Amino acid sequence: MDTRLRKKILAFQRAEITEHYIYNRLARGMKDTHNREVLERIAADEKKHHDFWKQRTGETVSPRQFVVLWYVIIAKVFGLTFGVRLMERGEGYAQKNYRAVAHVVSEVESIIKDEEEHERELIALLHEERLTYIGSVVLGLNDALVELTGVLAGLTFALRQTELIALVGLVTGIAASLSMAASEYLSSKEGDISKTNPLKAATYTGIAYVITVFLLVMPYLLLENVYVALGITLITAVVIIFGFTFYISVAKDVPFWKRFLEMAVISLGVAALSFIIGLVIRNVLGIEI
Repeated sequence: MDTRLRKKILAFQRAEITEHYIYNRLARGMKDTHNREVLERIAADEKKHHDFWKQRTGETVSPRQFVVLWYVIIAKVFGLTFGVRLMERGEGYAQKNYRAVAHVVSEVESIIKDEEEHERELIALLHEERLTYIGSVVLGLNDALVELTGVLAGLTFALRQTELIALVGLVTGIAASLSMAASEYLSSKEGDISKTNPLKAATYTGIAYVITVFLLVMPYLLLENVYVALGITLITAVVIIFGFTFYISVAKDVPFWKRFLEMAVISLGVAALSFIIGLVIRNVLGIEI
């Protein structure tokens, strides 16, 4: 085995033992017995892969403790499924590297098969409450983004006073969040209650809506120039859409760019149309504030 190949295989070995430690750490922190068992099975697979590479190198390697800590924190903050799937994306790059040594180590195909099929099947078995209610969060976020960007854009030209725009925006947004939460409660109650708790669904929707409202209105509370405030609000909306779409794309393993562009175009399109409507109404009614 030449030096270059040996370095590659040692890197594979270290990656596998690192992932073994990550899954074990996550499993130890699980109260849910089902999720703990799934994570322990994946950890066992990673240890098996590590042992396979160790037989070729004859060396003992240590896990990357920073990487272990990083993914444990990610899973704690953003949820188990998000953390595990984010790590799985990294494993996709590892599989390409594995294929680069397949001509030397023929058994590597069995590892690739485990990475591509078995572990994905196991990850799909994970149960997490926040993903059960992700539809409610999406509802709150989407509605707040579309409605509030439109309202704030329209008010920007109609009122042209940041404090007044912020006041109207907050009142409108909070009232709309209560209305949306109530609608989600009734909608969930009429649906399959074995899957979702109507009160929890309404709470997730309302909280997502209110947080989005405050983030979008904040520039008007901090700045005096209404057009600068509007620009920052629109940028904030795009950042929120980007961040949440990325979260959904990882946690639910769905395409990113199509969803992101669709939501961004809708929100910014409604904002542009509302800005024009505010301009027209102000000129037609001749109101000066």
